[in-house]
Amino acid sequence: MPSSGHLALVLHAHLPFVRHPEHERFLEEDWLYEAISECYVPLLDVFARLHADGIDHSLSIVLTPTLVSMLGDELLIARYLKHLDRLIDLACRERQRTRSDPRFHRLAAMYLSRLLRTRRLFVDRHRCDLVGAFSSLAHAGRIELLTCAATHAYLPLLAPYPPAVRAQIHTAVDCHTRAIGLRPTGIWLPECGYCPELEPALLQAGIRYTFVDAHGLLLARPRPEHGVFAPVMSPRGLVVFGRDLVSSRQVWSAESGYPGHPVYREFYRDIGLDLDLDYIRPYVQATGQRKNTGIKYYRITGPTHDKQPYLPEIASRQAAAHAVHFVSERIQLIEQIAALMPSRPAFILSPFDAELFGHWWFEGPVFIEHVFREMARQPETISPSTPGAFLSRRPVVQQVRLALSSWGKGGYSEMWLNDSNDWIYRHIHEATERMITLAETHRRATGLLQRALAQAAREILLAQASDWAFIIKTNTSVEYAVRRIREHLDHFWLLAGAIEGQRIDPLVLAELERSDNLFPEIDFRLFCQSAPPRLG
Repeated sequence: MPSSGHLALVLHAHLPFVRHPEHERFLEEDWLYEAISECYVPLLDVFARLHADGIDHSLSIVLTPTLVSMLGDELLIARYLKHLDRLIDLACRERQRTRSDPRFHRLAAMYLSRLLRTRRLFVDRHRCDLVGAFSSLAHAGRIELLTCAATHAYLPLLAPYPPAVRAQIHTAVDCHTRAIGLRPTGIWLPECGYCPELEPALLQAGIRYTFVDAHGLLLARPRPEHGVFAPVMSPRGLVVFGRDLVSSRQVWSAESGYPGHPVYREFYRDIGLDLDLDYIRPYVQATGQRKNTGIKYYRITGPTHDKQPYLPEIASRQAAAHAVHFVSERIQLIEQIAALMPSRPAFILSPFDAELFGHWWFEGPVFIEHVFREMARQPETISPSTPGAFLSRRPVVQQVRLALSSWGKGGYSEMWLNDSNDWIYRHIHEATERMITLAETHRRATGLLQRALAQAAREILLAQASDWAFIIKTNTSVEYAVRRIREHLDHFWLLAGAIEGQRIDPLVLAELERSDNLFPEIDFRLFCQSAPPRLG
């Protein structure tokens, strides 16, 4: 018997492209290493347990092209294993240091066990190939894999330059198809940044559907008959799903969301920040700069109390209870919707950043596992689904016109265009215009010239990443974000000058190719005013 409604979890796995072969250890590369150990490997472990128990774990995972590139990079994988071995060594030392304090000794032993298991899973089960692991699940029909724009550019701010949008979309689809072996039909627009001008490039690339925030759908004209609980179609034929705000808020909200419960692990207390510097020095930056190690001994406890030691068993039970609550809330919603939509099942879209589960919220993978286990106990009422699977069974019945929207603060473009980062765009747009001219002028280039144009395309794509504007706005790693924008633009202009002056230095070009080495099959002709023949 089919269920009354469907829950579609979408996990957006993304990291900006960070790769610095010129440094033996680079702080921002830790973003990738932390995500592998704390999020991606644990989630794959969850899927393996669910599959072993015969439990459907249908969900969608967005693997952004920059993340796919880094997960397949031999240098970064070798560095990740060294990083993991350092943490295993630290955990061994911690188990010895805390032997006289039972509150922390059992936690130190837990971390050592987790790190050793992570290494075994990564090396022995996954053969150091997480893209391959996710790909195998997709080929088996157990998950749905989606793509994103090539470098996670906020596309509404590139809309005046259709070739730039085309380059972001087609490069992404090509990267995904080569890495996964399946051509994507769905895309996560970076930051859910939608505007109608993006649709020609999406449809030309074979993209069938995407997602917007709730207001992006609810403010469409005519107003969607079923709100965010059924997809709609644009006049051009792009299918659009809307985010359910209530289910998102229960997980995301800093005030009322599940991750803020006092029994969960406190993210911001880490031994890399707390312990004596002489002791922790081999495991932080070579400069002595402190950083997170991932070994954390305290629970959230509360904003006005001293932090208390973390109790993993209690936290895991609470995550399971929160999963039961989450599913019960969705079932209540489905029952309410059924009275208003008797002719079709409700479709609840709950998208989240994948890195929330395990990295920011340590117990997140436990929550995910129990969400699927709870749904399996009530299949007549609720079942997991994916947008692609839903569309294969249910036609879209309403056509609407949508306007620009995002899931950022304010709902539009404020996070990526404000008085802290607006200076970026005059430089990005000028370089984009030049790239379009170069591609059109030299569209038949071969040999060294073709390589230089391809590298110029990589550099402009990397400069367009939304991550840098976001970091500047949130005032986190501002110096690094500004540096990255300037470096990629400097590289682009260096190449542009060499191309126009017919004086390309093979050694300089090779060094840039070695450093910014993503998208090895990139086609610079995507930046031409008219699409290359193969895209017709």
